[in-house]
Amino acid sequence: MRMFHAVAIAAALACFGLAAQPLFADDYPSRPITDIVASTPGGGTDIVSRIFGEQLSKQLGQPFVVENIAGAGSLNGTVAAARATADGYTLQTGLNASMAVNPSLFAHLPYDPVDDFEPVGMLAEFPFAVVVSNNFPARSIKELIALAKKDPGKISIAVTGVGRLTHLTGLVFQDRAGVSLLPVPYNGGPAAALADVAGGRVSMIIEGYSGIVGSVKAGQVKLIAVASRERLPQFPDLPTVAETIPDFSATGWQVLVAPLGTPAPITSASRVPSEGRNASRRLAESDTAARMIF
Repeated sequence: MRMFHAVAIAAALACFGLAAQPLFADDYPSRPITDIVASTPGGGTDIVSRIFGEQLSKQLGQPFVVENIAGAGSLNGTVAAARATADGYTLQTGLNASMAVNPSLFAHLPYDPVDDFEPVGMLAEFPFAVVVSNNFPARSIKELIALAKKDPGKISIAVTGVGRLTHLTGLVFQDRAGVSLLPVPYNGGPAAALADVAGGRVSMIIEGYSGIVGSVKAGQVKLIAVASRERLPQFPDLPTVAETIPDFSATGWQVLVAPLGTPAPITSASRVPSEGRNASRRLAESDTAARMIF
């Protein structure tokens, strides 16, 4: 039932985001708006939040300030957002972990993704990607699986937070591929993990593309596959994981929510403007190869 609620809110957010029309409260906003991001700076969620925040600032005429409250698998930031005053001046960029994964992993959470939040809009959906260090001998999913079967438990995989979607995706990958990898845990976003993959200290990482694009474009790591259902139009020669492991796919999504009780005219006023959607489309087509929801 909890997972159904999480999926239901995601679907509702998508609908609201697509149908939203600006509807301003008479005196809103009269001061800066805070967007709580439950992860460290520099990750995919943080990047998307700042892009939309810039555009919302232009539409609303007030600063849109991102506040990073990381830790505890996104619990810290999500709890802070749920307990914030429902006046429209505190929003949250929620993601899979806080709105869908945590409710299915924990019997008791200090928040409820349905009962504690008002939906504002869907921001983005992006594919996960499989990245390896430049000195790693495998250059395809098929080669990776063969190497992992030859040396079980020897290939290391960075895990950016136990219980996060990246961790669960890695576990599903191992199960479906019939291999055993050595987990190397990290706290926060992918920055430290990517540094170790780039340095050859860790063999691979499965992470949202928007969080690893900088390292890939700089040539610090090697992108060998994406977990989208189809190949990305930006990289037609880059295979999907599903071409080796049938029906395998993994995507992340980000949504904008407000504390329960936030007046409807305010949540409508905060919805994603067309300028933000256009900026994100440009980002999707160039730097992140993420598929944005408009």
